[in-house]
Amino acid sequence: MTRRIKCIIAYDGTHFAGYQIQQQKRTVQGELERALSIIHKGQFVRVHASGRTDATVHAQGQVIHFDTPLAIPDEKWPKALNALLPDDVIVKQASEVSPAFHARFSVKKKEYRYRVWTGERNVFLRHYAYYYPYPLNITAMSEALRYLVGTHDFTSFCSAKTEVDDKVRTIYEAEVIQEGEELIFRLVGNGFLYNMVRIIVGTVLEVGRGERCAQEMKTILQQRNRSAAGKTAPGHGLYLWHVSYDN
Repeated sequence: MTRRIKCIIAYDGTHFAGYQIQQQKRTVQGELERALSIIHKGQFVRVHASGRTDATVHAQGQVIHFDTPLAIPDEKWPKALNALLPDDVIVKQASEVSPAFHARFSVKKKEYRYRVWTGERNVFLRHYAYYYPYPLNITAMSEALRYLVGTHDFTSFCSAKTEVDDKVRTIYEAEVIQEGEELIFRLVGNGFLYNMVRIIVGTVLEVGRGERCAQEMKTILQQRNRSAAGKTAPGHGLYLWHVSYDN
């Protein structure tokens, strides 16, 4: 009898070429499938995730699923996998789910967070927050983010390499939180396009520096042209924070 196991995992993306398997490169999916192959005595087990993350991007709450014939109890899966995974990936929780569940196609909401450090250069944050030591207008940035809430065509805020045709997405929440010298951009939506969060952050930072006005966000959306938006913020400040499903 085959069982479907859902896991919540976290990883430090610093030394990964991204989540998705790539030949000759170290990936999160590759490490997970290697560990599962050992547990299954050499049998290949495919892992499905809620979505890809790019090189250097981190995850606090990535969700994966895989099918297995093994009768390992739910609470034993994290221990079994973590014993075989490298130190920069951890399985936080595991549970058996319905065969109808799919880590990617069953997603209802995703939350991403992006960390920006505005204080003096901190060597210990160099892989985990974007160093941006400029005066920023938080009020203007908060206003800019409000223009993105709702259902829009986000063509202007995704990479030109985006492969999907339908670029309409719904943003439920968009805010910037100031915690001392760190800024945390928080975005919750029903889905995100390739580089969408990083382009939004890069553009809103330009608003914060006074290079754009907040109202321009509306015009950028209407233009549906990647060149209308700002620079893409680097990957190492981005975190896949939480993935929500019906249950």
